[in-house]
Amino acid sequence: MKINTLTKTDKLGYVFLIIAFAFGLYYANTDLNYFETVYAVEDGFVENSQFVLLLCSSLLLFYYFFKFFKHKNASWKLGVLVMAIAFFFASGEEISWGQRIFNVQSSEFFIENNAQHETNLHNMVVDGEKINKLIFSQLLTILLVIYLLILPILYRKVASIKKLANLFAVPIVKWHHTIAFLIATGLIVFVHSKKKWELYELAFAVIFLLIFINPLNKREIFTANS
Repeated sequence: MKINTLTKTDKLGYVFLIIAFAFGLYYANTDLNYFETVYAVEDGFVENSQFVLLLCSSLLLFYYFFKFFKHKNASWKLGVLVMAIAFFFASGEEISWGQRIFNVQSSEFFIENNAQHETNLHNMVVDGEKINKLIFSQLLTILLVIYLLILPILYRKVASIKKLANLFAVPIVKWHHTIAFLIATGLIVFVHSKKKWELYELAFAVIFLLIFINPLNKREIFTANS
């Protein structure tokens, strides 16, 4: 398995992630209260970093969309636009659409049906279960396994899969992206806190931004002549 050479951007992203995880692991195992009430708290360093990185991914995808709009077909436009909107939605959800920042009161509906009484969907409760657990965690886990482990192999081996992925501008991970996710997954086991998923989501935000900046098939999907 060939590990693609890291770019300067990759190195910066991974250094940031290593430092964030190092502090997270340290605080989670030496001062759990600090980890949960300061480091990984709502609107803290970890969550705000997630917001910024997810928003950067969305803005980068919108940049691709408008930059190459005249050169691409409808399927490419659909793929990039869907991804851009999805990451914009994820960034907004991360900070409850600025509700806490601007001190906006939740409507009665969200107060009654949201686990944190905030204006967001991922903390909504349906029949006693959080949507975050049912959809955003379990479904996302399945999608990540397919995207990070299965799709890269199929892309390299099956011509029709490669063609379809390029047609809809699906960025294909390089193996170092996959390895980074696996390492983050292994390290998160050592964080014994309900807030550990905030740190895991930070890994998601960093690595996906790196994927969008320089995917394996960048020449095929994010250039004017592709």
